[in-house]
Amino acid sequence: MRLTARSPLVTLLALTVAAATGCAPQEEPSAAGTQAGASASACASGGLATETEGKLTVGTDKPAYAPWFQGDDPASGKGFESAVAYAVAKALGYGRSQVVWQTVPFNNSFAPGAKNFDFDLNQVSISDERKRAVDFSSGYYEVRQAVVALKSSPYAGARSAEALKGAKLGAQVGTTSLDTVDGIIKPTRQPAVFQKNDFAKSALRNGQVDAIVVDLPTAFYITSAEVPDAKVVGQFANSSGKAEQFGLVLDKGSALTPCVTRAVDALRADGTLAALEKRWLSDAVDAPVLK
Repeated sequence: MRLTARSPLVTLLALTVAAATGCAPQEEPSAAGTQAGASASACASGGLATETEGKLTVGTDKPAYAPWFQGDDPASGKGFESAVAYAVAKALGYGRSQVVWQTVPFNNSFAPGAKNFDFDLNQVSISDERKRAVDFSSGYYEVRQAVVALKSSPYAGARSAEALKGAKLGAQVGTTSLDTVDGIIKPTRQPAVFQKNDFAKSALRNGQVDAIVVDLPTAFYITSAEVPDAKVVGQFANSSGKAEQFGLVLDKGSALTPCVTRAVDALRADGTLAALEKRWLSDAVDAPVLK
């Protein structure tokens, strides 16, 4: 597939070359830029060494939750992560009909071992520990963790981690949400750990836990559409000084990692990621910060 001047990959490459050389980007690559240009062309060729030749296999969990996906249908193109997946596929030269979805349980996506997908996206936060087992693209979304409680809960008005220490809290196993419970709130009661967020939401609805911790967009969706008797108590600022980011997961040492990262970087640079975030995650814009 020939790349046009409007291609985000070519645009990003041209800007990078221009910044390095001090020259304006040209229609034809210079000799110095030929190797980098070939690399960009190869990444966007639609002919990468993928799981299935001529196809791009994308993994995610089931159920596929809103607002990341809509209607439990990753292939719909609706929802933030579904839209991001198709945008990355397009940048790599794969049309919508060439994208194949594979069900991959959340914890399996970043567990050690060979993968049956080319990349996976399922609100998986990039971490040094996970990078020992898998590759990540650059981050496609910066996220904060949030607390959800029933409006009738004595913890609904909490304004600090300290105020939540006596609560019975719940979170999904293997997530940064659970890390937030253990590392920031540090409750005096053993937290409830759930295999899926669906189970955590049921426990909240039934009063088995006082509050649950999830990422902020999911918190807003839970309170608006799934548990209307609940409220977003607040969110946690990034205390480490390093933003928590979701990344696309790839097999460790995957030859696709540089191309997928290049695609994500280009989509960030040309404003595509910001536009998709505004469209699908616009509700998750504000919540009290828990000190």
